[in-house]
Amino acid sequence: MKKLCYFLLLCSGFLFAQKQPNLVIIMTDDMGWADVGFNGCKDIPTPNIDKIANQGVRFEEGYVSFPVCGPSRAGLLTGRYQDRFGFTTNPSIDPKNPISGLPVEEETIAQVLHKANYKSAVVGKWHMGTNAVFHPLERGFDYFFGFLSGGHNYYHDQLTLNDLSEVKSKWQWYRTKIKENREIVETHDYLTDELSDAAVRFIKRKTEKDEHFMLYLAYNAPHTPLQATEKYLSRFPNIKDKNRKTYAAMVSAVDEGVARVLQSLKEGGIDENTLIVFLSDNGGAHNNASDNGPLRGLKGDLFEGGIRVPFAMRWKGTIPAGQNYTKPVSSLDIMATIVAQNDIKIASDRPLDGVDLLPYLTGKDKGTPHDYLFWRKWEQNAMAIRHGNYKLVANRKQDENAPELYDLSKDGGEKTHLKSKHKKEAKKLQKEWEAWNAELKDRVFPTLGGDKWWVD
Repeated sequence: MKKLCYFLLLCSGFLFAQKQPNLVIIMTDDMGWADVGFNGCKDIPTPNIDKIANQGVRFEEGYVSFPVCGPSRAGLLTGRYQDRFGFTTNPSIDPKNPISGLPVEEETIAQVLHKANYKSAVVGKWHMGTNAVFHPLERGFDYFFGFLSGGHNYYHDQLTLNDLSEVKSKWQWYRTKIKENREIVETHDYLTDELSDAAVRFIKRKTEKDEHFMLYLAYNAPHTPLQATEKYLSRFPNIKDKNRKTYAAMVSAVDEGVARVLQSLKEGGIDENTLIVFLSDNGGAHNNASDNGPLRGLKGDLFEGGIRVPFAMRWKGTIPAGQNYTKPVSSLDIMATIVAQNDIKIASDRPLDGVDLLPYLTGKDKGTPHDYLFWRKWEQNAMAIRHGNYKLVANRKQDENAPELYDLSKDGGEKTHLKSKHKKEAKKLQKEWEAWNAELKDRVFPTLGGDKWWVD
């Protein structure tokens, strides 16, 4: 009888361990939808990024919750529409402002996973506030390696400022030195490689200690400035356009980092108990030579090119490999998916907006993950809503540009406006969006571009 009880205990422990996958989120910055092999890119090989899709699932219509860095990442990290807590645009990075960032009342994915004994790290770009109250170590993360602001230079010899207190003009924060936890570290390599190094070190430490973990590897590449080393530039002798060549080199550096992350998971024997997600924070930007392919619009737009991103997920042995999932999914779903694997209870006053994708990806649920997906740009009075194949969008101020209706199943490039033919559908979507909008908050902090905090 004792042997039977012991056997059952071992089995239950094994099942629980299997139910607690490690989580690795790899997020790029301003990457074009068509700039990965699994979306058809021809001039920039991304074999390692493609492995995630080929060994798992490629999302044909994977969305983020905002077309610009900061709010998109706030949505990812909370699993909630960021406008619910007034994170409507990129915040000021004034280190003295205790409001300009991800509100402390909101739980991050790291804080939530801490309840299930995960150890969490953020490596790379934070952009969730620079005041001490917003520091990653105060928001549930156990380890931080990177920078607190939204953009950064890649060459180590250009990182000449110790911290934000030395900033005297706009964009100088791109020159601040890298921090490990709360301490300045002197770096000696290309920034993307430094971030990949830190990610691999974290995985190895957690593997050696047999601790399950969450790693948020937040690359700032291929966001401007366009900077790459000869190691990566030399891989693209046939790309004549200088900017595209540098962009390609930056993407290649990320792909090499992904290879090292995947290898570290394999070497640690945790390949099959790690859920890994790859995506960009928004669509390709106008100034970094990215390519959004057939999609209309760019970073900052609520057209598909601003919000539909390269998106793939792998969990070996759990998610069937080689899938091309065609129904709309959201970056908000990442939080909901990992929460579901751990049976973590979420506060009733701050419910998640994402859904657990596993039943849909394993075939247990043949339905559609989302009935509606919503977007809002509060500053521009812009809106978008998707329901089924229909999308209603006003990319600029609604009083200047009435919402346009598109059927994305026939018109992924959003070229043919259908509102005049489907007035009832457009009216219904407008009403749904307005009901959602009524639940949201206005901006609660100064904007990145509108605040001159460094001026005495």
